[in-house]
Amino acid sequence: MIYRPNFMHDPINGPGNLMDFLDEPFPDVSTYEDFHTIDWLREKSRDTDRHRKITTKSRESYWELIKGLLDAWSGWVVMLLIGMLTGTLAGVIDLAVDWMTDLKEGVCLSAFYYSHEQCCWTSNETTFDDRDKCPQWQKWAELMTGNSEGAGAYVLNYFLYISWALLFSFLAVSLVRVFAPYACGSGIPEIKTILSGFIIRGYLGKWTLLIKTVTLVLAVSSGLSLGKEGPLVHVACCCGNLFCSLFSKYSKNEGKRREVLSAAAAAGVSVAFGAPIGGVLFSLEEVSYYFPLKTLWRSFFAALVAAFTLRAINPFGNSRLVLFYVEYHTPWYMAELVPFILLGVFGGLWGTLFIRGNIAWCRRRKTTLLGKYPVLEVIVITGITAVLAFPNPYTRRSTSELISELFNDCGALESSQLCDYVNNPNMSRRVDDIPDRPAGPGVYTALWQLALALVFKIVITIFTFGMKIPSGLFIPSMAVGAIAGRIVGIAVEQMAYHHHDWIIFKNWCRPGADCVTPGLYAMVGAAACLGGVTRMTVSLVVIMFELTGGLEYIVPLMAAAVTSKWVADAFGKEGIYESHIQLNGYPYLDVRDEFTHRTLATDVMRPRRSEPPLAVLTQDSTTVEDVEALIKDTDYNGFPVVVSRESERLIGFVQRRDLTLAIKTARQKQDGVVSSSVVYFTEDTPQAAEACDPQPLKLRRILNLSPFTVTDHTPMETVVDIFRKLGLRQCLVTRSGRLLGIITKKDVLRHMAQMMNQDPESIMFN
Repeated sequence: MIYRPNFMHDPINGPGNLMDFLDEPFPDVSTYEDFHTIDWLREKSRDTDRHRKITTKSRESYWELIKGLLDAWSGWVVMLLIGMLTGTLAGVIDLAVDWMTDLKEGVCLSAFYYSHEQCCWTSNETTFDDRDKCPQWQKWAELMTGNSEGAGAYVLNYFLYISWALLFSFLAVSLVRVFAPYACGSGIPEIKTILSGFIIRGYLGKWTLLIKTVTLVLAVSSGLSLGKEGPLVHVACCCGNLFCSLFSKYSKNEGKRREVLSAAAAAGVSVAFGAPIGGVLFSLEEVSYYFPLKTLWRSFFAALVAAFTLRAINPFGNSRLVLFYVEYHTPWYMAELVPFILLGVFGGLWGTLFIRGNIAWCRRRKTTLLGKYPVLEVIVITGITAVLAFPNPYTRRSTSELISELFNDCGALESSQLCDYVNNPNMSRRVDDIPDRPAGPGVYTALWQLALALVFKIVITIFTFGMKIPSGLFIPSMAVGAIAGRIVGIAVEQMAYHHHDWIIFKNWCRPGADCVTPGLYAMVGAAACLGGVTRMTVSLVVIMFELTGGLEYIVPLMAAAVTSKWVADAFGKEGIYESHIQLNGYPYLDVRDEFTHRTLATDVMRPRRSEPPLAVLTQDSTTVEDVEALIKDTDYNGFPVVVSRESERLIGFVQRRDLTLAIKTARQKQDGVVSSSVVYFTEDTPQAAEACDPQPLKLRRILNLSPFTVTDHTPMETVVDIFRKLGLRQCLVTRSGRLLGIITKKDVLRHMAQMMNQDPESIMFN
């Protein structure tokens, strides 16, 4: 069914050199143009040739042996550098976000660069009961008017909160728009597309790295419903791309570069969540397209170095990698699986609602005047967010602090409203009953505020994600789930207290222990909502237990994650990142998509019956002028080479870029090559042709003698599988060795879209 004329490259005529008349290959050959797909097989072949050459040379002298060892170790050096820079940037971002978030409410008089928490740490006048209040920290109204209470102070603080938020968001969107348009959004859909073999020049550049880092701090500090976790993956991949340019092994081979970027993505998640193992699994499950075992080890090392660097900086001051670390002292019970699964259902429904609402809004942004005013959109959304967020203490604070409070267990030292329980020592029950912990007025107030915060977060996040500023989705999704989970947890806790004699609550507790831990429900809800939006499973559970230290609670997390995925998949298979890839028309062949239609290669190949014949080159009768005219009149990435136009017998395939550079270089370096010179792709040039004028041009060495071919009756199910697993750019269709047509990756994607009743023209790029 699959015809491969000559899979192994001829050592003489392989891709190692460029032309007969050049000793060294021209430097730009085999590089790719912007918005094109790489040829994975070709990159693999080039790396094998390079490795073989290094191995051969290493036997010649000790110096060459040392160079070979340095080449072998360069991968680990790159991982070390990526981990150190990513961890450092993450620590700086965390510290800057803490300070700038608190700056909206007040300032530290002893040192203006201290956040509220750091300011009160250094104070000698802070008491335990009022540990959030210290003379050194003053709100803006108190600083300006000397009065911290009353309606006037409240209005002034309100106004300044909104003003700071608008300033931060305006700076963020302006910097992105002027200096680095690619620094907006999450970055994960584009990273997935790049790792699948697509070229987007500048997306991982130095300017993008710098602007994304600065604007990420501004965007998160503005109080918008977004997180820094997704953009940190983009930042880490920018670091990876930066260090790739220092080593020719990676800078000259796009396939090897993508192995480094996969490891960099793992380092990004490692520092975003303080979850090194979760980062490796995230890269494997969610982001990477090609993930060999060697990349797994290097990802692990990069994630380790990044986490170690972040731990050394200690941005949260708690000797932990994350803000959310909690320790629960109560086990979970089998009966609690019911509310955990219900939270999973909620997570799946929220994921479906968010994806559909956000994609509809982003599509509207693309197709209406809204997309022409990104600065105005960001300012309006920021203004609405700040106006609605300030009155509610649970939306006013940073989302990370909110999640941290929702995850926390209510110990004796907690001063949160959520822990305002009534403790009456005079009341007595049997020793095997539930401890007497009826909810106090603070808990009921907190529940109303959390319910309002839940509705606010659900709605505003739909409109925030996808704006022209760095915006991550992990933290807002976790916040929605954590709020819902905490509300459910308190409800179950109070039900267990007031109806302790129900059969489901009997024999739950050890004497003196709390039966229900509402913080655990918040953690499970956060996992469920994040899973519903992203469709992660294994990496999600590992990230959550690394994030919180809740190793004992893996089963509830697994139950919620699987349930949310099942529920969300019932309404649509694509997660948020795949949906944005489709919306932007990126040429991404998802390995999880199933193609079950009974079509053949002949139904998809080009040219169709109504189209002009396939543009081909002949092996010994095409002139330089003909080749240049063909390149000028068409925009194809390459051309099949045949014996003659009459026989259409396939010889090989030549890349457009290689052909252009070869002719350009030949005109400069080889005497006698003119427009009327005949181009030969044959092994030997006829003696008569060499003797005559003008001189012939021999381009055998840029010819790929083993292009991937299938017969016209190959099922498209097989063709799609080949494109996925081998990362092909194009595939030639033959019958008995005679060329019939060509199938490109774009043709495959268009055909798949057509079979799913989608617009085939939505695949915009090559």
